[in-house]
Amino acid sequence: MARVAAPSAALEPERLAVAFARVLRRSGLAVPPDASVAYARALSAVGLQRRGPVYWAGRATLVRRPEDAAAYDRAFAAFWFQERSARLVLEVDPEPLTLVVDADEEESGLPEPDEGEEERRQIHLRYSGAEVLRAKDFAACTPAELAEAQRLMSSLRFSGARRRTRRLQPARSRGQRPDLRRTVRHALRMGGEPVRRAWLESGDRPRRVVLLCDVSGSMEPYARALVRFLHAAVTSRGRVEAFTIGTRLTRLTRELSLHDPDVAMTQAARAVPDWSSGTRLGDALREFNDRWGTRGLARGAVVVVLSDGWDRGEPEVLAREMERLSRVAYKIVWVNPLKATPGYAPLVRGMAAALPYVDEFMEGHSLASLEALAEVVSR
Repeated sequence: MARVAAPSAALEPERLAVAFARVLRRSGLAVPPDASVAYARALSAVGLQRRGPVYWAGRATLVRRPEDAAAYDRAFAAFWFQERSARLVLEVDPEPLTLVVDADEEESGLPEPDEGEEERRQIHLRYSGAEVLRAKDFAACTPAELAEAQRLMSSLRFSGARRRTRRLQPARSRGQRPDLRRTVRHALRMGGEPVRRAWLESGDRPRRVVLLCDVSGSMEPYARALVRFLHAAVTSRGRVEAFTIGTRLTRLTRELSLHDPDVAMTQAARAVPDWSSGTRLGDALREFNDRWGTRGLARGAVVVVLSDGWDRGEPEVLAREMERLSRVAYKIVWVNPLKATPGYAPLVRGMAAALPYVDEFMEGHSLASLEALAEVVSR
């Protein structure tokens, strides 16, 4: 029976679950954070002594699509048994993991290690480069690092804050008003006696999220990474609208709805005629308010502006349009990649004009800051 020896105090199931989830993400699987939590709980329940329960606990909690099963098997063999045939680079926590292989292995539905392998092996895992990459400034990333950061964005879960709706839904406990239809249905099952009463309560739904991304020349070091973030947000099955801002306003929701990131980015580049051009934030916001915002797209929505605040237009125009937008939006979040710079102060005219109407002022220079943005938007 192949089993994992009892881990040390530093090697807890939670840390193993997080490390294994990172390996799966590097293998192309979309593993949300809640799945890692579920796997950690499953490992605590089944233990780390037997290969079969560890395998099936991860298979049930981490694999969402049948076509990912083969990639999961390879990652499992590489992470837990260091099988060279898997050809994966493990970059996780550095604590040693000891594996014990016995000859009387029970049937677990998995291919067994080769008979000539040693009975005891040591696997030394090294630190994860993904953790360093999460905090690295996009402007300082190499092309390979930027591509990896863009791939990691696909695991972000992006949805707006919840809001109440007028439509009622069945309540689990006592709600706002009785549900006569379900009450009568239950009474018919009990011989006409209303033993069990049903209730209705107000439902909720996620608010729409509107993303306005500055793609002007001053935002060139960050624009491509931020547009990739827009793609991850649009394809996250939420109510998300995406626009770019330069010398004009361009709607990119349709182009970024394609699930293939390379095709989506190509379509987006073709649709944006003012990439790396000048910036007229006030005029672009006025066009958004006139055509989309005040007509309903921004009403009750979370509006996110991703820009450094540099504007060639008049600051009075930007301030007036930000005021108009604040009247209809639920929340305005301004994401400025330069905010992470030591000693930064919002002194440029555009940023100073817009800041009084901003509810959240955040950084946007790294993957970690975009993860924090997703949490703020859904809060």
